[in-house]
Amino acid sequence: MALCIARSLVENGRFNGQDIADRFLEWFETDPFDIGLMTADALREYSHGTDWRSAGQEVWQHRSEGSNAGNGSVMRCAPHAIAFADEPDTLQRVSKQSSAITHYDPRCRYGCVILNQTIAGYLRGEDDPLTNALAQVEGDAPGELVETLRLVPDLIDESDLETTGYVVHTLQTALHDALTADSAEEAIVSAVNRGGDTDTIGAVTGAVAGARFGKESLPDRWLEQLEYHEDLSLLARTLASTNIDASA
Repeated sequence: MALCIARSLVENGRFNGQDIADRFLEWFETDPFDIGLMTADALREYSHGTDWRSAGQEVWQHRSEGSNAGNGSVMRCAPHAIAFADEPDTLQRVSKQSSAITHYDPRCRYGCVILNQTIAGYLRGEDDPLTNALAQVEGDAPGELVETLRLVPDLIDESDLETTGYVVHTLQTALHDALTADSAEEAIVSAVNRGGDTDTIGAVTGAVAGARFGKESLPDRWLEQLEYHEDLSLLARTLASTNIDASA
């Protein structure tokens, strides 16, 4: 789904929510190996004709607390941070809109904002981008989300970190591991070895650690195992160098 976003941004030269939703649906219809429940439900809703702006909201409104704020949108949102790293207002808007295609809950939408602003801050060379990201959404984002992430990295005991599919837990754990590690490899290995929802927590940790330490910090032995490594590298370089329209 992250690749759907990245390819859409590159090919359209702007954020196009309907195009992203169409790409999500095309991927969903290939019967992927694993997909979250909210993502699947929202894409079914979209396939039945609900507008991309409303599909996630329709699903969210019928979900009870405890099953309505998963981490599916934070694991895929990093391409927006690359495209709009120098446009924080646009980044906040598209992060929320992109999340809402499948994950409308404010904790998910603002979780994507905080994560993407943190990644963008590292890309711009900021020393403490998480603090800056939290300051940008204070008063608007859900208090539980902001207060939980304010504990990162120094005010939370590592033994209290949780690895559930709840977006607040995922962000706290992933940001902790990305911000306390001495390398991208250490961050990702630590995150994945915690168990639980390892794929999402590893993805979020890797996105932040990659921005913090740079692509050179990723071990060659990992990259060499990636299918379509060269195509993925080209897509990443193109996304980083393309002038994406921030006004659209």
